[in-house]
Amino acid sequence: MIFQFNSVLEFSNFAAMRKELNGDKPKVKEMGFFDHLEELRWHLFRSVIVILVFAIVAFLFKRIVFEVIILGPKDPSFITNDLLCRLGQSMGKSILCINSFTLEIINTTMAGQFLMHIRISMIAGFLIAFPYIIFEFWKFVRPALYNTEQKAASFTIFAVNILFFVGVLVGYFIIAPLSINFLGKYNVSNSVNNMINLSSYISNISSICFAAGIVFELPVLTYFLSKLGIVTPQFMRRYRKHAFVVILILSSILTPPDVMSQILIAFPLILLYEVSIRISKSVINNKSKEVSD
Repeated sequence: MIFQFNSVLEFSNFAAMRKELNGDKPKVKEMGFFDHLEELRWHLFRSVIVILVFAIVAFLFKRIVFEVIILGPKDPSFITNDLLCRLGQSMGKSILCINSFTLEIINTTMAGQFLMHIRISMIAGFLIAFPYIIFEFWKFVRPALYNTEQKAASFTIFAVNILFFVGVLVGYFIIAPLSINFLGKYNVSNSVNNMINLSSYISNISSICFAAGIVFELPVLTYFLSKLGIVTPQFMRRYRKHAFVVILILSSILTPPDVMSQILIAFPLILLYEVSIRISKSVINNKSKEVSD
């Protein structure tokens, strides 16, 4: 059954009602509309404070954030670039030595570097504080859940955090270096030189990492869609070939024209899709058992 909340007041009444109907006493007293608004405000306030604290720390460690982390993937000595180059040399394929060229990054506005410093510090603060933000969200919705649902939701919160950071790391260590190599060297004419703007470079890196983090939430999304009956394992198996074709197309766009680089991008996404099918199957089977019981 899908419940639709039109207000925070309905949410509070619904939370208490479903626990009373199932013999669970609410762990907190019944709260009104403004009480829930106040509670939500404090959850948001604490989240913002934590983000700002980590943002200030990132701002102070400018050299590490920019020279080591942000600008790292364009350097030939970056771990991914170095490993690929060694692999290419052992296979006799120099094409795997990516980012061996000099990528010139420029700044075109007076306050550009300072504003970018602030922007990246805020992004770093959000990334580091992400587990805490999810934890605050969990604390807000927990009173509306059964005891059994709280256990399942706790695992879901853990999975959301792990999958997001794994996705960000895949984006940073795999997709970003390959994209820099392809887009940094690509030109429409030999008479046109690439001088990449700092804002453009950082926007691409951050977009890639965030996008990868979101994509890696596919198993969690599949879990909830399967719970709602929107997605089934049969549906995902039926369109498996279509999904693989889309994944291969995306990997070929993001990577240089060699098979090894495309596999590095496509393999994690294909694995995620297969894991999502197993998750959907498990959810559907559990729902069938509950109905039969």
